[in-house]
Amino acid sequence: MRTDWAERFAAATPASVEGIWLRPAADAPTEPRWGHADGLQLGIHPIPGPRGLLRIFTHYLDHPRERLVNFIAVEPIPVGTTERGYSELEPSSLDPGDNGKRFWSTDAPDDLAPRDPLAPSRGVVDEVDGVERLTVWIGVERFDNGADVRVRVRFRADRPHEVEVAGFANDVSVPLSNLVLTATMGNWARLRRLHLADRVVEAAELWPDHSGTGFTEHGRLALADLTRDGDAAIVSATGDEDDPGSVVYSDDTAKHWHFLGRRAVQAWRVDDPHPDLEVLVNARWSYWASASPIPGGPAYENFEILEPFRQGAAFRFSVEPLD
Repeated sequence: MRTDWAERFAAATPASVEGIWLRPAADAPTEPRWGHADGLQLGIHPIPGPRGLLRIFTHYLDHPRERLVNFIAVEPIPVGTTERGYSELEPSSLDPGDNGKRFWSTDAPDDLAPRDPLAPSRGVVDEVDGVERLTVWIGVERFDNGADVRVRVRFRADRPHEVEVAGFANDVSVPLSNLVLTATMGNWARLRRLHLADRVVEAAELWPDHSGTGFTEHGRLALADLTRDGDAAIVSATGDEDDPGSVVYSDDTAKHWHFLGRRAVQAWRVDDPHPDLEVLVNARWSYWASASPIPGGPAYENFEILEPFRQGAAFRFSVEPLD
């Protein structure tokens, strides 16, 4: 029988604040949500929305508690192919009838058995060099292409608007050429400016004639194009509107696509970049799963780092207010 996740989630206890952290309550069913009490937070299904995606919440941008700023999808590429697995789109074998792989959480990296996402890990709090951290392991249902992976999610007390995500292949996985952790919903913030070391690249420059309901091909930028901070590589994206809340939408645009709150810059930082690192972006003219045009024209949708697979390679995703 297909699980009524919405009904189960409605009965769950909200995550609660303990000191500087937001963590799931001790007794299930409980909301699977973690992060900074006053900063960036991350959750998984069955928090409302598509399955197979990490949810990024930024209530400090004057958002309602359930307003998402972006998602992060898990997309592994086995050796010998260029085809990705898609955590959001592939059918689940653990939950027949549902599209999107099941995510769940644990406190230990070797605890790999699938679990009920509404019986979440509380996360492990420790301290390194005087800085408190909260770490959660996200299990991911096995992909159709044989990839079997997990994701470590880590928050640091001194970085309230950031989360670090790191991908790992489990022992039973097929060998991987890449494990892409991609921010998938830049259209909501209408991200159109990609900030590089010596220039800004506009979506309209890359795809001047794009229209319709599909994705563009990926635009690709090399490590040499990125801003450097010591050894670290940084790429960021912003909108191009001074007042994005004032735009006019087509009548058929769903309310959840309407911008609200404060403007922000979304960024990836890689402290130890691989020499072959690339930044990939694509764009849409219409909002996902609709023909509703994005006000102002195409905007970046997927925004990601692509590297040759390295076990545990960590990427830092941040959302910093501009206003």
